[in-house]
Amino acid sequence: MKIYFRILNYAPNLIPRLIQFFLFSILGVLFSASYLGLIMPMLEVLFSQDVAAAVPAPPEASFSVGYVTGLFKYQFAKIIAEEGRINALLFVCILIVVAVFLANMFRYMERMTASRIKVDIVKGMRVHLFQNVSRLHIGYFNHQRKGDLISRFTNDISEVETAVVNSLKSVLKEPITIVVYFIILFVISVKLTLFTLILLPVTGGIVAEIIKRLRRKAKQSQEAMGRIVNILDETFSGMRVIKAFNTRDFILKKIDNETSYHRKVNLSISRKNELSSPLSEFLGVIIVAVIMYYGGQLVMAGDGLKPQVFMGFLAFYASLIQPAKNFSNGITSLQKGTVAAERIFAVVDLEPAIQNKPGALPVADFNDCIEFKNVSFAYEKEPVLKNISLKIEKGKTIALVGPSGGGKSTLADLVPRFYDPTEGSVLLDGVDLRDCELESLRKLIGVVTQESILFNDTIFNNIAFGMPNVKEEDVVNAAKVANAHDFISATENGYQTFIGERGSRLSGGQRQRIAIARAVLKNPPILILDEATSALDSESERLVQDALTNLMKNRTSIVIAHRLSTIQHADEIIVIQNGHIAERGRHDELIAQSGLYRKLSEIQKA
Repeated sequence: MKIYFRILNYAPNLIPRLIQFFLFSILGVLFSASYLGLIMPMLEVLFSQDVAAAVPAPPEASFSVGYVTGLFKYQFAKIIAEEGRINALLFVCILIVVAVFLANMFRYMERMTASRIKVDIVKGMRVHLFQNVSRLHIGYFNHQRKGDLISRFTNDISEVETAVVNSLKSVLKEPITIVVYFIILFVISVKLTLFTLILLPVTGGIVAEIIKRLRRKAKQSQEAMGRIVNILDETFSGMRVIKAFNTRDFILKKIDNETSYHRKVNLSISRKNELSSPLSEFLGVIIVAVIMYYGGQLVMAGDGLKPQVFMGFLAFYASLIQPAKNFSNGITSLQKGTVAAERIFAVVDLEPAIQNKPGALPVADFNDCIEFKNVSFAYEKEPVLKNISLKIEKGKTIALVGPSGGGKSTLADLVPRFYDPTEGSVLLDGVDLRDCELESLRKLIGVVTQESILFNDTIFNNIAFGMPNVKEEDVVNAAKVANAHDFISATENGYQTFIGERGSRLSGGQRQRIAIARAVLKNPPILILDEATSALDSESERLVQDALTNLMKNRTSIVIAHRLSTIQHADEIIVIQNGHIAERGRHDELIAQSGLYRKLSEIQKA
């Protein structure tokens, strides 16, 4: 229940709303009970042969069900004596209609209150989940399946939504109905009610065992759905490769295996889910039959139980079967929702590995240098960088080159604090980056990567990403600097052209120039260019390289390059091999050393 109340806390003004919900529920139950309660005095007074001869004395005032029943008997007998049986019957019918109307009115208000709580909870959970996911460091996304994350936002939230509705309507409301009806049953006959209570633990134990097994299967189902969504995401993203390598059958088998497992688990869940309701109803009917047999004996023995009272008892007890079924179904749904919520909270409760320390300093500008002091870094104890020391003066361009997997991108990722070094420190103007406020630090840095990250929006909004109040002329000027203005103007709607998912309607070079224009518009003093031209053809590379040259003017730039021809004019070239600085110097100096850099250069020329 701890998880359940945590779910409920996502609804604003929860306590007043729950009070409102319980108030409407209680009123609905009381009016439902009242029209059932009309059966007994109606049978007793309407068809009793001696009631017309004598009107019972009014009951002594008290706060009890007996007083209400006695008062009704008195008033009803009085109406019979004064108005006759037909008018008394009409009076009862009117009371029943009024009671049913009020019961359903309060039931509607109760359900609307539950619906408002539900939609607020779903919104709050989705926003909170996204807020925390977006705060997690880059390393988390390298190890977490994207499809599983998406499944938590969609399928798991939907399960929670269903569970909240069912639980509010069943788990919280139905106990009120059950308690009120049992109080009435005790008032009618203590002996008969105690007899029924002896039979309840048996049915409760059977249903509880079903629910326990259902919870285990629900977790397996949610995890399987996460894997299915992940396969779909990978398939749709890599459709070109799948078709090129003719691996459709392989993917089909993969999705068939996962969906078959999901089917098997869901079938098991359905068996248990569908069994709980008819089983509880069947057990309830058995109890009713036993009560009829036992109660009938009491009536025939004249043991203080009148026939009309016994009929009223049966009516109330029979009315308990549906609330009990609803309660059972609600508990079943709640178990599935709780499992889904556990998967959501497993992400919500993650603490970001990279976050502001208490008293972090805001960074207003970059004035001097970036310095790596004895920096080492490891991914889960696997060393990637080893004792790197490097200083980058303001306005200089530093190129990082070397074999793949040597640690070039990791070294650059330490500057915007995508990761923190495991040893040593990275300083900005002499201040450790871990002492800097994260948001203000990243405002100083622009990043252009090999894979242009574009969104399914207009060209204008992609360039102005994260800058809602930017002027159109500033966007156009940024596009001109990035050599993108001409091709943008040639598109169907210019800057208002939609570019498709991940920029699918643009060529690779065009996507890259849009990404460069975004960095130009941000106008950061520090640039990180991570193999920004490596995936382009010669013509696109020339245009993009010209754009990058314009972008790097008067900025401090860290350039990661595969093609050495693009970084020959860098102020310093750092050759990284196996996490170490193997060589450093200008292009001509490194060529003259006949080391790794020269070897890489000769391979590319060949």
